[in-house]
Amino acid sequence: MQQFVVPQFIDVEDKIFGPITTRQFLVLLAAGLMIFIAYRYADTALFIAIAVIVGGAALSFSFVRVNGQVFHLFLLNIIQTMKRPSLRIWNKTYSNKELEFFRKSNESPDVIEMVAVKTVRKQHIRDLSLVVNTGGYYRPEDHM
Repeated sequence: MQQFVVPQFIDVEDKIFGPITTRQFLVLLAAGLMIFIAYRYADTALFIAIAVIVGGAALSFSFVRVNGQVFHLFLLNIIQTMKRPSLRIWNKTYSNKELEFFRKSNESPDVIEMVAVKTVRKQHIRDLSLVVNTGGYYRPEDHM
């Protein structure tokens, strides 16, 4: 039989400069370019504000992890959770056309029969435990 090498640690990103990954490097590079453009074209107060905001965002998107997830995926999950409701309620309403169809049809709706629930006795639980513990060798009907 032929053996294949199974890749491991596929969730670990490749490092390019010491501990910095490719994603982190690109985020920091883009932030550096934005800060440089702000330095060239903005006055001092605006440059400081832009540098603090862009630099803080770049550092958080590069190095912050929440519950083992990178920060941008964490933010994406928060946005998706806020967009969709957490409680889903199914409220079926029939249109007048559907109600008229049901009135005209002589078929009764499907009725679900109620199944009687067996009462559980200690002996059944003991027998089930023995079957599980013996791997199926114990048969309760043999020991009655």
